Amino acid sequence: MSVDAATVKKIARLARIRITDDEVAGYESELNAMLGFVEQLNEVDVDGVEPMTSVTPMVLRRREDVVTDGGYPEKIVANAPLSEDNFFMVPKVVE
Repeated sequence: MSVDAATVKKIARLARIRITDDEVAGYESELNAMLGFVEQLNEVDVDGVEPMTSVTPMVLRRREDVVTDGGYPEKIVANAPLSEDNFFMVPKVVE
């Protein structure tokens, strides 16, 4: 695929980027270089390669998902500037 000057102007208009006629040739060559690289990636044989998220196989450590109340509300509000009955107190912001 090749990008011409009209396509560069259309992309610039869609992206709301102002480019001058002098800059069109530069952007045209840059976009063609990018598309050429992407076309090179299509030549790579990936048959039999599983999709992966990392180059090293990883197994996530999991914990049992248990719903609890925490059991230590005093520790949670210990550093709060104001608290009452284990609830955070904040200044009134709407009158």
